[in-house]
Amino acid sequence: MHPSTPAGLPPGVFPYKKTPVFTEVSVPKVLLKDHATKAGVWGVIHVEVGELEYVIPGRGMHEQLHPKKQGIVRPEELHHVKFNSRCRFFVEFWR
Repeated sequence: MHPSTPAGLPPGVFPYKKTPVFTEVSVPKVLLKDHATKAGVWGVIHVEVGELEYVIPGRGMHEQLHPKKQGIVRPEELHHVKFNSRCRFFVEFWR
């Protein structure tokens, strides 16, 4: 296991890329609609400032993310994010 693997990720995965930092102004519109990662790809949503709502419709889940609470994106699971206030975040991808 990678020494700093976030809780919720399976053993044996490693980070391989991350997005730029997004705000409510710069976020790509695709992240605001249901989308999914590819098979075998996990995501970790890191909020730097503010709060971000992480929504997984298939599980009826709405989670408030903030700098001390990351969001875990499961492979191929539809999800989206929603802004309720100003926020800065990025997504780190693991496989």
